[in-house]
Amino acid sequence: MNAALLVILFFLVLCIWLGLQARKGKNMNMEQWSVGGRGFGSLLLFFLLAGEMFTTYTFLGASGGTYRSGIPTALYAFNCFYFVIAYWMLPPIWKYAKENNVISQSDFYVKKYNSQALGVLVSIISVIAIVPSLVMQLKGLGIIVSQASYGSISPNIAIVVGVIAITIYVTVSGMHGAAWTAIIKDILILGVMVFMGFYFPFHYYGGIHPMFEAINTSSSEFLLFPEQGLSISWFVSATIMTALGFYMFPHMLAGVFSAKSAKSLRVNAGVMPIYQIIIVFSLLIGFSAVVKVPGLEGAEADLALFKMAKMSFSPWFVGVIGAAGALAALIPSSLILTATATILSKNIYKVWRPNITDQHLVRLSKTLVPVIALVALYFTFNGGNSIFTLYLLSYSFMVQLSPALIFSLFKRNPVTVQGAFAGMIVSIIIVAYLTITETSIATFFPSLPQVIKDLDIGLAVLIINIVVMLGVSAVTKKSTAVVREDIDMSNPA
Repeated sequence: MNAALLVILFFLVLCIWLGLQARKGKNMNMEQWSVGGRGFGSLLLFFLLAGEMFTTYTFLGASGGTYRSGIPTALYAFNCFYFVIAYWMLPPIWKYAKENNVISQSDFYVKKYNSQALGVLVSIISVIAIVPSLVMQLKGLGIIVSQASYGSISPNIAIVVGVIAITIYVTVSGMHGAAWTAIIKDILILGVMVFMGFYFPFHYYGGIHPMFEAINTSSSEFLLFPEQGLSISWFVSATIMTALGFYMFPHMLAGVFSAKSAKSLRVNAGVMPIYQIIIVFSLLIGFSAVVKVPGLEGAEADLALFKMAKMSFSPWFVGVIGAAGALAALIPSSLILTATATILSKNIYKVWRPNITDQHLVRLSKTLVPVIALVALYFTFNGGNSIFTLYLLSYSFMVQLSPALIFSLFKRNPVTVQGAFAGMIVSIIIVAYLTITETSIATFFPSLPQVIKDLDIGLAVLIINIVVMLGVSAVTKKSTAVVREDIDMSNPA
């Protein structure tokens, strides 16, 4: 057993221990298990939401994407628009959730629109979109542990061990376990990424500026936006789409509901952009590999970080890097398991069995955790490209839930439950068709200006969603008004 593997195992055991310790002194009712009893202050909430936001993408995706595509992917990864939305939108969402005992994403729609059916639709869309995210986290975990252990642990064994670990502490501690383990993960990943982000450019190039000069000499177009494809138009629209869809994911809203107060959320939104510095260093790692580790094609580009690490550090430190990467997969996975189990039990099963007790609901949610984990394992090992395609659908799917939620925060909500249904269903069908058939705006409208053809398809469909939603809402509101008028006429005072 090499030094790298010992370090990874140490942090895995520490993660399990912290997760199990988190439940001590807690009466694990549904609210405690699913949203931490709404007792997380600003500091713990910071670690928890950072744990949700900075995943294997911080390790493999950001650096690998930068290595593969250059400046467009790099700037897209550094997206702070999330936090502008969070500052204004999350406090009223939290306040309504607190006042109405909302503990899941679907609950919010059920209460706002007084429709269990809408809650079921939102639940189905969310589960379809979130399971591929879990699968991709697990695949990333396998790659990270296998690379960091110098191949002594296969990706499949690493995935199975990781799933067993998070299943244990999520079942026992729920959201509390995820929050406690997020603390060690965030401290570790911050230290590792900042160190490597400085070390590689200065060690191999003599500084950050010389590094970019070397890249520019090697490929002058690498540091520019192309005129089409990943253009500035794509960048702006994709950034907006991602930011709008980010907090629609059920595990993100579960983290929001766990806050102690609306003030905690605003403080968190103000401070969290500082944490984005990790992404900057991840991008620097990707840039540093462009000249020093040339020729990585396709999925191999995601290994740029570990290629640089193995040629630079001793095995024990590669193990520390691997442990940080493994936790970057495990913490978001634990949050996804908690949120998905809550949705399936509270927003689907409880609709069928409305008289179910809170104790029964908690037991059912805990039972569902290993079931969901096994389903995720199956798709991780057998999903192939179809899962990756479905993963690409995730953000485009989830952003389609945002109009109904945002409009519901207005003093006078212009959207009816029928309008919300129509907008979601129409947009989801369009997104699925366009993504599966790999159809773009340019395919339908080849004569349009390039700036329009390069728009992110999820944001383009979102506009259709809003038009359909408001149109159907206007019609159904008139119909409701006519019915009420007829009732009033037939029953004069």
